[in-house]
Amino acid sequence: PAGPAQGGPVGLVHGVHGHGAHGAHHAHHALHVRPAAHLAPAQAHDHRPVVDDVVYALIQDLQKADERETALLELSKRRESLQDLAPILWNSFGSVVALIQEIVSIYPQLAYPPNLTANMSNRVCNSLALMQCLASHGETRPLFLQAQIPLLLYPFLNTVSTDRPFEYLRLTSLGVIGALVKVDDPEVIHFLLRTEIIPLCLRIMENGSELSKTVATFIVQKLLLDEQGLIFVCHTPERFYAVATVLAKMVEVLVAAPSIRLLKHVVRCYLRLCDNAHAKEVLKQCLPDGLQSDPSLQRLPENILRALEEDHATKRWLVTLLNTLSYR
Repeated sequence: PAGPAQGGPVGLVHGVHGHGAHGAHHAHHALHVRPAAHLAPAQAHDHRPVVDDVVYALIQDLQKADERETALLELSKRRESLQDLAPILWNSFGSVVALIQEIVSIYPQLAYPPNLTANMSNRVCNSLALMQCLASHGETRPLFLQAQIPLLLYPFLNTVSTDRPFEYLRLTSLGVIGALVKVDDPEVIHFLLRTEIIPLCLRIMENGSELSKTVATFIVQKLLLDEQGLIFVCHTPERFYAVATVLAKMVEVLVAAPSIRLLKHVVRCYLRLCDNAHAKEVLKQCLPDGLQSDPSLQRLPENILRALEEDHATKRWLVTLLNTLSYR
């Protein structure tokens, strides 16, 4: 499924980056630094994009307290263009530890009263952007899960402050989880279902910004699309009603303030829930008014109908949902 911006839902959730005061000078200096031997590419015949001396120097700078902030910023800027940045980060001495240090160092700022500045948020979001890089790459993703690094992000997802630094932090953390679920890896689903990710996402779906809601709903959708996830959610009435209640509240909001990118994921969640026989019978009785119509869709609220004109795939999914639930 397409996300809220190019590249899927996680394409833009890497925070808002500031610019280091000495970034230009640092990059110029890095041109003259050779990579250490333990950072050299493992295979001379590797045909992936070449990582140059500047990048190797920036990775080494993660070990230096006074250079780390600039290194995080510059590496996060480059992560889209270097396919092999993730394994180099993972296998270079101390780099992942440096990223973890950045994350845990702001835990005290999350306590009440929360005290997170924009600069703190930007800096940790750059670390999270590199974590997203590790989560996306086929070589590093299994190691990322084995180390249980996603759990370090849950305190950020658990915050409720609506201040912008916290919103960026939640959104970027969701981006890391979104990168994990995007690849349809059963091991990812198995790992996440053993954690509190669904309750955390449900709260963001209910109370977050539109973009955070969109990414959180995408994550729940991807969990549901996996057979393990559907069984998990429908295993007890409490789990099913927790998901169904939040989806219904989202539809109420969408009737008043439509967003096709959010509506798309909500409809997909409902459609997937119908693949469970018990859930399907319940949804026949409790589908939100904002989605109830005959398959012609003419009885839908005007705002929802107008939003559906922007996305014919979502319109088809809704028609399929109404047919599945025997709405006439």
